[in-house]
Amino acid sequence: MYLIAFDLEGTLVKSKSSWVELHKRFGTWDKGAEYAERFFKGEFDYATWAKLDASLWKGRTREEIMEWANSVEYFDGVEELFKFLKENGFKIAIISGGLKCLAERIGRELKADFVYANELVFDDEGKVTGDVLPWVDFRNKGDILLELREKLKPDLTIAVGDGHNDIAMFKVADVSIAINPHEGVEGDYLAKDLYEVKDIIEKILKDRR
Repeated sequence: MYLIAFDLEGTLVKSKSSWVELHKRFGTWDKGAEYAERFFKGEFDYATWAKLDASLWKGRTREEIMEWANSVEYFDGVEELFKFLKENGFKIAIISGGLKCLAERIGRELKADFVYANELVFDDEGKVTGDVLPWVDFRNKGDILLELREKLKPDLTIAVGDGHNDIAMFKVADVSIAINPHEGVEGDYLAKDLYEVKDIIEKILKDRR
């Protein structure tokens, strides 16, 4: 049995950031950009940042959030890749610093085995309370993958991502694949699209046999 962990946004789907896209959709990006700048300066931790962001959407409905989540498109090649992985004995995890409303939809449609992402809290009327459950921060993607690896004991662990917060996963995996990576993000392999990711994994499996 093998294990593969994917980042979500910028890796499997064409959204770059749930947080940024919802800010722009709801007209809260000015304040959102300010909070991001302050987080990266070290003024507060990730959980505080996530809550400050979510507080800007207080009163927005689950329907409004899901309208965005359901509009996000896949990158080409994702269905072929996931079919190949399932046929070759992979357990598939999606580990996203984005929002669970999107990650769960993608996980369900692609039949991923595990989905981790940050969760907006809704009240009984289905409105955003301003609270958030920050399950995946900028540092703990590696911890999540390590926990999965220790639980499943796979023969091979692969991580695929594009951003700086994916480097923690890369360090835990046996093999890392950077797909269209941000500057300064390097993996064992570099891929330009998901078709190339599939080709790389095929080669890895062939070399192991």
